[in-house]
Amino acid sequence: MNGRRPLLVGMRTRLLASHIGVIIIAIVVLFVTVRATAPNFFDSHIGNMAMMGGPEGTMMTAEAGQLDDALARSVNEGFLLAAAVALPLGVVVSLLAARQLAGPVRSLAAASRGIAAGDYVQRVPVEGPPELEELARSFNLMAVALEGAERRRIELIGDVAHELRTPVTVLQGYVEALADGVFPASAETWSKLAAETSRLGRLAEELQDLSRAQAGQLAVSISAVSAGGAIRSAAGRLEPAFAEKGLRLDVLAPPGLPNVLADSERLVQVLSSLLSNALRYTPAPGAVSIAARRVGAAIEISVHDTGIGISAEHLPHIFERFYRVDRSRARSSGGTGVGLTIASALVTAMGGALRAESPGAGDGSTFTIVLPVAS
Repeated sequence: MNGRRPLLVGMRTRLLASHIGVIIIAIVVLFVTVRATAPNFFDSHIGNMAMMGGPEGTMMTAEAGQLDDALARSVNEGFLLAAAVALPLGVVVSLLAARQLAGPVRSLAAASRGIAAGDYVQRVPVEGPPELEELARSFNLMAVALEGAERRRIELIGDVAHELRTPVTVLQGYVEALADGVFPASAETWSKLAAETSRLGRLAEELQDLSRAQAGQLAVSISAVSAGGAIRSAAGRLEPAFAEKGLRLDVLAPPGLPNVLADSERLVQVLSSLLSNALRYTPAPGAVSIAARRVGAAIEISVHDTGIGISAEHLPHIFERFYRVDRSRARSSGGTGVGLTIASALVTAMGGALRAESPGAGDGSTFTIVLPVAS
């Protein structure tokens, strides 16, 4: 604190000194200019009058020297009086100007120290000259962004801890039971351990992708990609899972569908994620369809299911990380809550858009990818 106050005091002092210096220089320049030019102008006028002749001209010539001295004294006295008035007035104006500048700067300095200490609710009043008002607005926008980032960081830590707790608890319970001989080392036990280990690995991988997505560092390689080929590849990966659950999977990719600008691997990843999401939230018997169509200069690929649907209040948040419409159902079915977030980030990185639609709870949902057609 002791190292900060002199900075503000010094700024006020420098502003005051600079203003006073400008006033003094102006007075000196004006004084020198008038002293150098006024006598010549005066003598010129007296000479013109003397040339008119007559007694009056002779008298003016005789009194010119006295008039010069009187003029010089008058100029000096007038400038002394002007300096006596202008200097205090300039000091007062300079103090007001310095205070107007120093006040917002002091507020910015205090708020900056608060943010540096982790208090992200700091805001500064928008006041002062236009430049300082713009600086204050920019500072407040930065503070809002930092507050949001800190809030998301804290939420992310809590979400990750919550997601890790379930598989870790299950693994710990099984390991202790195996060690105590409560559970036999059967194929079912090892299968359960493998499933929870796989869930942990999947969560770690998705968290890594999520981190890259939020940092805008998802790597994509854009090229002309067959939309139909990507659809069939993603559907082929999940056909056994759909058959095992008793769900119908319809693939509707019309022939002659143009290529899209995308990353082929990432596009299959997104489609697989959307199909997995539909599989997870569609009870048997039910159906899921993946279809593509051309709309102008874009291709729309839609994944539609007859599952639990999404109510209107959840739709705006469906792509937020760790957001679940039904938390207990998603957790029991193995969802990590970041798949849709990563899918949205990937589609955006490929120059497209991903949207979600649903008539309401119990009426299914549709996720649509929009990608530009490759020229």
